[in-house]
Amino acid sequence: MGIEMHTSQSHGGVSPSEPADIDLLDAPDVKADSTEDTTSQTSATSADRNEVAANGHMSINIKLEDMFNDDDDDDEFPTSSGTEKDLPSSPPQTHTSAAASSPPSQAIAAKYTDPEIMYAFYQRLFPFRLLFLWLNHHPKPSPDFSNREFAFTLQNDAYLRYQSFPSADLLRRDILKLNPSRFEIGPVYTTNPRDRKTLRKASAFKPLSKEIVFDLDLTDYDDIRSCCRDKAICAKCWTFVTMAIRVVDAALRDDFGFNHIMWVYSGRRGAHAWISDRAARDLDDDKRRALAGYLEVIKGGAQGGKRVNVRRPLHPHLQRSIEILKPFFATILADQEPFLSPEGSERLLRLLPDKPLNDALRKKWSSSPNRPSVRKWADIDALAATGVSKTLDTRQLMEAKQDVLLEYAYPRLDVAVSKHRNHLLKSPFVVHPGTGRVCVPITADASAAGDTATAADKNEGSIGDVDAFDPLSVPTVTQLLGELDTFKGNDANGTTNGDAMNANDAAFIEDGRTMRRLADFEKTSLKPYVQIFERFVRGVVREEQQKGVKRERDEGEGDVMEF
Repeated sequence: MGIEMHTSQSHGGVSPSEPADIDLLDAPDVKADSTEDTTSQTSATSADRNEVAANGHMSINIKLEDMFNDDDDDDEFPTSSGTEKDLPSSPPQTHTSAAASSPPSQAIAAKYTDPEIMYAFYQRLFPFRLLFLWLNHHPKPSPDFSNREFAFTLQNDAYLRYQSFPSADLLRRDILKLNPSRFEIGPVYTTNPRDRKTLRKASAFKPLSKEIVFDLDLTDYDDIRSCCRDKAICAKCWTFVTMAIRVVDAALRDDFGFNHIMWVYSGRRGAHAWISDRAARDLDDDKRRALAGYLEVIKGGAQGGKRVNVRRPLHPHLQRSIEILKPFFATILADQEPFLSPEGSERLLRLLPDKPLNDALRKKWSSSPNRPSVRKWADIDALAATGVSKTLDTRQLMEAKQDVLLEYAYPRLDVAVSKHRNHLLKSPFVVHPGTGRVCVPITADASAAGDTATAADKNEGSIGDVDAFDPLSVPTVTQLLGELDTFKGNDANGTTNGDAMNANDAAFIEDGRTMRRLADFEKTSLKPYVQIFERFVRGVVREEQQKGVKRERDEGEGDVMEF
């Protein structure tokens, strides 16, 4: 399929191509609040863009270890003591009667997306610098960032596409001005997305690269999860997401050799995967479709009969997946009881190959209508061993049971999301408007921190944390802003400051031989999630720099040979 794999076998066909995304209305340029601000921003933007266009990289000397130094955060990204307008960090205490007269769910959603709340979140907590480093893959501004599309959903539900920015500072400035309820990340284009209409040929504007993304949503499991429905989730049904992450992550690493994989909570009932390896970002749409088809096993609707049809002998990916899923399948049987009802039992029997065995099982279960799913699953082998069927093919039965396990436990991906480079996906760390929860990283690759990482660093953010992740404990935006208000820090002498009003000015932490001021996110429960993201970004940037040095060395050697 044009992608390097450890095996050449295939277990399924490639899904047909999906139509391209709809081209939405153009986004108007953002106007500044004053003439002076407009002039300064325009000149800065023009200078940045011209230098990027001329050189590919802006001439800035930055070392990798300095990229994550927060010493200058107060000047670049002001915190509570910054010079930008002061806004309350906790939810406003007074609202109009319109919110009070709305249904409870709408009132809660309105509270989470309140403009003042969102402004305070973007100003004090959103990790703009790390987002820039992740998408730019280098500390120096480059077309990887300046030609990247961003799309904003504004407070009035207007949707602005084709936004682009030369630097993290200008991205942050526009987000504070527009104050979107959320924003999405798109591909890197051949030219600046804002300038696409100046091209002589529209065909010259096309996506060049983008992270491979995958989307998991629990609503795709509604035909087998009995604990919740629609938008609701709980710890029991979150198991589907956990085991899906384990299966897909293993395939991406072991079969395709990708290393920089980050899984992000969607904010309500799912998860997104971002694969940031250069080899992944550069894949064209045909190869992305092939990759999505490789991971797609369950096809058709819940009412369409058997949904798993795989070749034998099983592909190594499927063999590995079954081993990963076996312990989870036992949990599903206990928690979801998919075979408890008569309908569930009949659905299971339709997936088994031997009629005499099916009749014996049906008779046994009809006499015990409340028999749990775990026992019914065990009954299959127990009755088969008694010789109840003279025509039973034990190999066919084993293969049928494998297919049942895959149908009930294998990941159900929205593969359309993964097939095209121009697909937009919600940014990490935005706020879900319905739940107020921040879209935090669930896990990232354990080697992202490099050789200098401690054992604790390597364990935190590794794939082993997937089992422990609880979506219902993810902080909401109002919770985080409340934690800032009530934070009690230490003064420069290490003495606890009990005055919450002054804590922001007295929050210090030892950093080597000196004391530094805490970043606002470090005062909240968002801290461990930002640290996972930081280690992931370090790994991406370090690899890009190492490859860049190798390319320069090779090119230099080539020049010497020519002379």
